[in-house]
Amino acid sequence: MLRHKIPANIQQIVRQRANYLCEYCHISESSQYVAFTMEHIIPISKGGDESLTNLALSCFSCNRRKSNKLMGLDPETGELVDLFNPRRYSWSDLFVWSADGLLIKGLTQIGRATVVTLDLNRERSLIIRSVYLELKLHPPSGDPILAE
Repeated sequence: MLRHKIPANIQQIVRQRANYLCEYCHISESSQYVAFTMEHIIPISKGGDESLTNLALSCFSCNRRKSNKLMGLDPETGELVDLFNPRRYSWSDLFVWSADGLLIKGLTQIGRATVVTLDLNRERSLIIRSVYLELKLHPPSGDPILAE
């Protein structure tokens, strides 16, 4: 199936809805060299479409790692579970920042599987987060942080 470029007005709605953050790792689009991608939550190859309910703002790394995956292994239980769907769940219900603000911790099976599958704590993200912490630009406003 041929995919068409998602219209600029739809891309803008997706960006604004996401507050210009990758909907998976919560890195700010402003800290990247390239614009984030329009990620198909349910991949086109698996029956997804290009509707607003199936689009998420995603950094290149999260988009590449998610690829056409819908499921991942929960590292605590070994169970195969759905990956985080930002249209179905709130980020703060499934994830929390470590007390130092550097690591994303999964609170549920879906959260843990997503952290591992998308490698949300990859080295480059940790470097960006540490710089943004020093500038008091991280974690994003409203994101939960683990108590000390």
